[in-house]
Amino acid sequence: MKSIFLALALLATGAQAAEEADNSPCDSVEQDQQTLECATFNKTTAEQLLSDNLQGLLERLGTQYGSDMAQLADITAKVQNAQQLWQKQRDADCAIDTFPAKPGSKAYGIAQADCLARMSDERSEFLESIGQE
Repeated sequence: MKSIFLALALLATGAQAAEEADNSPCDSVEQDQQTLECATFNKTTAEQLLSDNLQGLLERLGTQYGSDMAQLADITAKVQNAQQLWQKQRDADCAIDTFPAKPGSKAYGIAQADCLARMSDERSEFLESIGQE
């Protein structure tokens, strides 16, 4: 009987530790500053995923076209060019998306971070879909 209670206690402790590890600034947003912190966290997370998916795409292309270095160089250059153009488009779109807010204000920071996160998530999904076998 004691072993059952010990096992349940260990499971509960492990679950609580897992919950604490998953905490983010978005868990209990009640104030503007917390909203900004949450938006910034989401932007950073989305940008990291985007970077990971871009790297994954380049690795997939390397695997698929590695035997033909000219073709690999061509497709890699196209991906990098497209990524640079997308970044310019993203920045222009987010400038429109945040327009009513005053640069430097919390509202602007929140709107900017939300826009960058949203667009990065969309681009990340697109990059992840390319070159899948």
